[in-house]
Amino acid sequence: MSQPKIDVYSKFACPFCVRAKRLLKAKGVDFNEYDITLGGPKREEMMQRAPNAMTVPQIFIGDMHVGGSDDLAALEREGKLDALLAG
Repeated sequence: MSQPKIDVYSKFACPFCVRAKRLLKAKGVDFNEYDITLGGPKREEMMQRAPNAMTVPQIFIGDMHVGGSDDLAALEREGKLDALLAG
């Protein structure tokens, strides 16, 4: 089974984004990062995928909207992140 697609929408100098990306890198997974600091089409895409999202990062694993950095860390603490990352 292959790793699901992971998308991270982030902004420049965002400490929560740094923390989330650090965790994903520690897990050894590849992810797509979209910098939405200046808005643009990727910000619009993020808003379509997560209409109520007002902060970054916004993280998607496969078709699942994980949420932000705290949500990703909670999955790790609960022992659920590895299963999601494995697909």
